[in-house]
Amino acid sequence: MTEHAMGTAFGPDPAAQHRSPRADAITEPSGCPVHRELTRVSLSDNGFRADPDELYRTMRHEHGPVVAVELPGGVPAWLVIGYLELLQVTGDPVLFPRDSRLWSQRANIPAKWPLLPMIDRPNPSITSTVGAIHRSRVAMVEPALESVDLVALRHTCEHLADQLIDTFCGRGTADLVAEFAEPLPMSALGWIFGFAEDDGSQFIGMLKALTDGSSAAGSVYPRLATRMQQLLTAKRARPGADLVSRMLTHPASCTDAEYAQDLLAVIAAGYLPTVDWIGNSIRLMRTDERFARALGGGPQSVEYAMNEVLWEDTPIQIFPGRWAATDTRLGGKDIRAGDMLLLGLAAANADPHVGRQPAENSAAADTGNSAHFAFGHGEYRCPFAAQQIAEIITQTGIEVLLDRLPDLELAVPAANLVRRPSPFLGGITSLPVRFTPVRTTRTPQLAGQAHTPGLWRSTNPQSRQPSS
Repeated sequence: MTEHAMGTAFGPDPAAQHRSPRADAITEPSGCPVHRELTRVSLSDNGFRADPDELYRTMRHEHGPVVAVELPGGVPAWLVIGYLELLQVTGDPVLFPRDSRLWSQRANIPAKWPLLPMIDRPNPSITSTVGAIHRSRVAMVEPALESVDLVALRHTCEHLADQLIDTFCGRGTADLVAEFAEPLPMSALGWIFGFAEDDGSQFIGMLKALTDGSSAAGSVYPRLATRMQQLLTAKRARPGADLVSRMLTHPASCTDAEYAQDLLAVIAAGYLPTVDWIGNSIRLMRTDERFARALGGGPQSVEYAMNEVLWEDTPIQIFPGRWAATDTRLGGKDIRAGDMLLLGLAAANADPHVGRQPAENSAAADTGNSAHFAFGHGEYRCPFAAQQIAEIITQTGIEVLLDRLPDLELAVPAANLVRRPSPFLGGITSLPVRFTPVRTTRTPQLAGQAHTPGLWRSTNPQSRQPSS
């Protein structure tokens, strides 16, 4: 999770096949202070799917730490790929605020542009507000996240992982993205939020449609907001030991629309990045000799692999959401007021000026080095409690999987694994594996997930229910 909402809706540009795969020369709109021609790198380049690292190296060599890019539909933006430059942008909410009202291109964007729901959605959520209003949203959401009992969450994830593994462990093959990495985080979030299991499967479909940046993205977003409002109505009528009920007890009351937007931001931030953190970590442990042979895939090896993924193949590669408040200079480029900046999280992590080198073996990996951008930076950095939740879901799930299926290996060559069709998302679409079939654990289904005892920490040792 990063920037409070990593479930970013970006996908391939249908028109990409009719343009140059590397760059397009376009002219800035006449409304810009300086009328000039720039060569912009197309973010529809299929190379992002094949080898994004090589493209980032080429960008850095040819354009420097700030790159003029073109989004689908010919929309101009700046991609910040320098580590120091990204620190500057994310650390200065005055010069580079998350306020889409500043966007100079807004009047030129078609109403059905598939990226619009995630880039330009002024609403009262923790994701989109600025200044004092943003801080008030954080003051409500963060305590609710911090109240989640992490010990209970880990125990719940163990049971959920066992249940999922039981569905395929007897046949000796599986697609670990579709059958494990996707349903596990949604089930865990369902337990945290207090929604029914059937709702979880529907959310998966809607969130995937949103993040794929398809033509359906515009209609999916309001449907998700409606489902959040329905969940709020249910929790007002029958509160329980869940995140939604906890947020409703906050003294600064909000409208249902505001609550719904915050809930949607949290679930979007918590879902797909965790899916990809699980998938990318398993892939790394079964394709990289440092992890495949170390410690038999034990807990330390899992922890090392997870940290390496955050550095080398972070779930969110590029994140939108900064606009220049005034004319300025960044990374040798003239940035005009109203220009949009994209945060090149993956590229900045790989900036050679950082001086970080991957460990030669997992035992030497620096798991304490968290200076990466996987969780963002600055005022909009992902809350620490949310980071802990994602880490527990990911680590627990992988540990249970490798404990149950210790000889798990890829069923296809690593080169055949397909990345998500977007430069913005760093996950893989499928992870076929094979293993020696084993018997099920016959773990009983978790009943009443929304009201499982121990979900919340409490200052009262006699009670773990939300305080009123």
